[in-house]
Amino acid sequence: MAAETTGTANCIDPQGFEHVCAAIQSGSSVLVLAELGMIDDFPGLVARRLTGEFSVATTTYKGSGKRFFVALAEQLDIPTVEPRYDRNGEVVGDKPMTMDALKDEILENIGPQTLLILPEAKRLTTGMRYWLEDAMVAGVRVCCFAAANPLKDVFLNLLEIELKLPSDRDIRTVMQREAQAQGLQLSKSRLAALQPLAGRNPMLARKVVRNERLGLNRSASPQHTQYVVVMPIVVACLMAFGIVRFIGMGTKNKSLYIFGGTALVAGMTMKQLGQVRGARKRLGQ
Repeated sequence: MAAETTGTANCIDPQGFEHVCAAIQSGSSVLVLAELGMIDDFPGLVARRLTGEFSVATTTYKGSGKRFFVALAEQLDIPTVEPRYDRNGEVVGDKPMTMDALKDEILENIGPQTLLILPEAKRLTTGMRYWLEDAMVAGVRVCCFAAANPLKDVFLNLLEIELKLPSDRDIRTVMQREAQAQGLQLSKSRLAALQPLAGRNPMLARKVVRNERLGLNRSASPQHTQYVVVMPIVVACLMAFGIVRFIGMGTKNKSLYIFGGTALVAGMTMKQLGQVRGARKRLGQ
């Protein structure tokens, strides 16, 4: 399975995959953190790895709570209908369970050997999250996926595992595969020119290739910035200003002393102001 994870088009972190499976097998419920687009195949791989050990169900909430619980019940072979009685109390057929009845029925039929895999867990409603807390109390293992930990109710009880970003080489591989799927021939030099537009996100990499096919990348700017750490340069400049100040002090050169001291203080002020920033969010958060 490790070989399978490294060969996927979504650049799944094999070490992170093994950590997730090991955590679930050890009895923990986990929250897998990764940027949007990095985990498209991850839920399916986890399900295939652990199907022999657990009764696995995986689904995504798409606006209908009833469909969400019906999908879970069907995958776990749990009834989704209940008898319908006539006025005389005789069974005349079946009728679909209500959502509340589905919740209760699923809870009665799941336990420590059940694994629920929930991609895009941030979409879950409050009622669903409370239901998951009851399921976890019954011993159910839960594997959720999100761009960041919402830090509330059920998510506070999940073990966090963060996936590593794919390498530049992995991103170029994704772009090459997408280009082949789109019938587009891209040279190595063109791939190198397009790769900065996607940063290290596979979803954006595929989007960049589709844009290239339509000729939309000619004036595009990077959609996902990769920052360069310049702090060593800033610190070196501040030390240089400090040296100038000491030279002015030693030579009794008042101009050098004043310039060095003023520049050092101004540099320290700018350094502190440069650390002011807003909330940092992942793509898709």
